[in-house]
Amino acid sequence: MTSLAEIWPPFGLTLTTPRLTIRPILDADIPAAVAAARSGVHEPGKSPFSTPWTELPEDELAPNMAQWYWRCRANFTPESWTLLLAIWHHDEFLGVQDIAAKNFQTLKTVGTGSWLKQSAQGQGFGKEMRAAVVSYAFDYLNAEVAESEAAVWNRQSLGVSTSLGYEPNGIFRDGWGGTVQDVQKVRLTPTTFKRPDWTLQVQGHEAFSSYLGIGHLPAGD
Repeated sequence: MTSLAEIWPPFGLTLTTPRLTIRPILDADIPAAVAAARSGVHEPGKSPFSTPWTELPEDELAPNMAQWYWRCRANFTPESWTLLLAIWHHDEFLGVQDIAAKNFQTLKTVGTGSWLKQSAQGQGFGKEMRAAVVSYAFDYLNAEVAESEAAVWNRQSLGVSTSLGYEPNGIFRDGWGGTVQDVQKVRLTPTTFKRPDWTLQVQGHEAFSSYLGIGHLPAGD
């Protein structure tokens, strides 16, 4: 029988850190993602997201999340892509880490975003999962820059960025859910990256990179 990864190569990618298994969200994972989001992601009225999806009424949250996962897959091309990765700790769904790029072959630049349910916050998981996707981008995809952004008041997100070596890359004003926010952009390169003291384990890279038209494998593989 043909596997999902053979049908859509990104499904075969798995990143493993000392505590986490990080892999693309499958339809079977959506109920766990919805349950994690419903359990709480942030303080009420203090959304860290430019689109305040977590504040939707409960009957709208699940369809909105599912549509977002399906939309990212449907719009995925080598020229413009967003890969949504489920974060698993043993059998517990903790949140989502995304990695995205436009015109990657030329710009060699990725962007990242993420969320964790509140019960998983404050335990270093946010740093571990970001370090995983950045390590993958630099060491396997041959990226030259990783970018991220957060509202200036979001010390938790910006603290993760600082701890990994990201440098400030300008502040801009943006409309976030009907309010105006100052947003801090940050930028990381392989030179400034403060690497973790563990080695990322990767499965499914060759098929995924070929699907992106990159075809790059790290030395020794």
